[in-house]
Order: sequence, then C-alpha cells, then structure tokens
Amino acid sequence: MVAQRKILNILMGAILPLAVIVLWEVATRERLVSPFLLPPFSRVMVRLWQDIVSGEIFSLAGQTFLRLAISYSVAVVVGVTLGIMMARVRFVRWVLDPVISIGLPTPKIAFLPIFILWFGVFDTPKIVMAIVACIFPLIAGTWSGTQGVDKYLVWSAQNLGATRRELLLHVIFPAALPQILTAMQVALPIAFIVVIVTEMLSGGSGLGGSMIEGARLADTARVFENLIVIGLMGFAFLRALQILRRRILAWHPEVLQEKN
Repeated sequence: MVAQRKILNILMGAILPLAVIVLWEVATRERLVSPFLLPPFSRVMVRLWQDIVSGEIFSLAGQTFLRLAISYSVAVVVGVTLGIMMARVRFVRWVLDPVISIGLPTPKIAFLPIFILWFGVFDTPKIVMAIVACIFPLIAGTWSGTQGVDKYLVWSAQNLGATRRELLLHVIFPAALPQILTAMQVALPIAFIVVIVTEMLSGGSGLGGSMIEGARLADTARVFENLIVIGLMGFAFLRALQILRRRILAWHPEVLQEKN
C-alpha cells in the first residue's frame, strides 16, 4: 500500500513537467515560438547528450558542485556553531544580534564587487559570496531552534546532574536538530543560486559561466542545456537533504508520523 502510494505520488508529480516538455516541443516545432529564442526540447537533449559523451558537462557541473560543497560546508559548520553560541552565551548574542538583524534582510550579492576587488576573479570570491549569503539563515535558524528548547527539559537534565557539555550534546542539540536541519534546507538553495549567479557575473568556468557564454554567442541550445542541468542538480541536492533529514530524525515524531 505504501509502495503504491509512493508510485502514485511520483506519477502525479511527473504530470506537469511532462506537459511542459510536450508543449515546449510542439510550440517550437509548429513555429509558435522562434526556435532561435526557444530551441526544441529534443535539440537541447541532443546537445546535452553530446556534452555528456564528451565529458564537458561533467567538467562544468563538477566545478560548480565543488564551489557549492566548499561554501555550504563552511557555512553550516560556522553558522550552526555561532547560532548555538548565540543562544547559550549572552556576550556572543550581544555582539552578533545587531549583525544578524542587519545582515539577514540585506541583499548579500551587493558585496560581490567588493569580494572581487579583495580576492580576485577566480574561485575565492564565488565561495566567499556563497558563504556570506547562506550563513545568516543558518545562524538565525539554529539560534531560534536552540532558544526554543523546552526549559523544563533543560531543568530536568540539570537536576539529574548533567554537565554543560552533556546538556548541550544530549539535550539541547537533539531537541533543536529539526529546526537546524530546516535552516540547512533553506540555506542550500540560497548557496546554489549564489554560486550560479557569481559564475555568471564574475566569469570563469562552471554552469553559470557557460550559460552566459552561450548567451553571448547566441547559442540558445547551450543556455537551455545548462539550465536543465542546474535544475536537475538543485532537485537532487534537495532530495538528498530530505533523505538525510529523515535518516537523522528517524526517532522524531515528524518521521514516525510519515511512516504511519
């Protein structure tokens, strides 16, 4: 029954993408849209297959993925640590609260020209820009989750003799983990978007840079090919994080309810 429901959900989710692909192909074949502006889906797939065989698409995707992996990993480690410290150490909260309040709503991409001046036009400004963009929701989400831990739970652990380290590792962190993982799920697409945008704006290799180069050369098939790959990568990253969340929170009511 559960397997049938999963298959049905997959089929229902595939209806809209398949309909878009069909309309895309028909519209371009019937000249309802200029093939120069929107190449047929089949031609884009042929171009994608050629780049898969040559290995070019793997090279471009690999460079984008490497920048994303480095920036996101650093942001998660630093952001979660600072968020917990803000919730547990008053001095850290006094220092960082104004910074987070100002930085969270600020469009971080505005700092890209500064980072290019400081770090050049290669990988470093792209990675730093992605870290800055996604670290704020990580800090805010972790802070909120840690602050929201039931005080009676904390007091009970303290009355039972738990040390500060045991309280943090065995009570506070597990209780805040669902919201920390939610912050990670919010931050991941932000980091991915910023990596692609910085590749477009500052040049160089990667999927974003390839898209801009294709636009400059009026190679629309190349532009849409990279767009499809970016969409598939984003979908795969989020799905992987969802699976990781379910595995980590196997004990949590939200996962147990899904199984039932």
